[in-house]
Amino acid sequence: MRPLRTIPVLPTMFTLGNLVCGFFSIVVAANLGRPEDAILSSAETTHLVISGWLIFLAMIFDALDGQVARLSNTTSDFGAQLDSLCDLVTFGVAPAFLFVKMCPLAEVDHSRRVWIIAATFVACAAMRLARFNVETSDDTEDHMYFSGLPSPAAAASIAGFAIMFYTLRKPDNALPYATTIDTALQTILPFFAAFVAIAMVTRVPYPHVVNQVLNGQRSFGHVVGVLFSLVAIMVIKGYAVPIICCSFVFYGPVRFVWAKIMHHRQREESLF
Repeated sequence: MRPLRTIPVLPTMFTLGNLVCGFFSIVVAANLGRPEDAILSSAETTHLVISGWLIFLAMIFDALDGQVARLSNTTSDFGAQLDSLCDLVTFGVAPAFLFVKMCPLAEVDHSRRVWIIAATFVACAAMRLARFNVETSDDTEDHMYFSGLPSPAAAASIAGFAIMFYTLRKPDNALPYATTIDTALQTILPFFAAFVAIAMVTRVPYPHVVNQVLNGQRSFGHVVGVLFSLVAIMVIKGYAVPIICCSFVFYGPVRFVWAKIMHHRQREESLF
């Protein structure tokens, strides 16, 4: 066994920042205790939204640690392994625990089902990260697509619901039927979480958002689309963030199925 003598300091700090955010996301969500009502109060939901935003903050640390390591030429096997361990906590355990706390309606009526889905989410996140480590080498760092839903995006899609619930339960929310929508989302969320867990371990290609947005030159329309997305997030973040995250989850399978249909159609046309 070769002893580890040096480690990159700055990228490691960003990676550990990811882990700390994930840990505190779990701590904040744990303060809710056992739910008794189908709809949590506004004060209780504040814990959920803080927990959700901590996961999004961890995503920033996760995106920066790799970029900093490459810019400073300090990439290492240690950093890659540490990153995966931190990701399992932040993008596996934390969103699964948050998912359980977000669904008091489902937990009261179907607690066993909720916990099984949460455990499946963690297991799929662990397998997704292990597969990524095995299949990714140093010369493919700047890849443009992931094989399967990346774990940060999976966690973001769950955390987005926390932001949505907080927005719906605000006392000054003027949206009609907010309580009905809240109850419907709690019913849908367990099925959505199961779909996200499966998406992580599939081979469906998902775009690497950071690389595709920041690397190279893009068309004018591409830049305008990114700009309007950022404006929507800033203006109506309570709805825009979860909608964008959920859209990304479904984008991969829809694009994959559409590509298969078009390929099959082209093959049929070439035969005639």
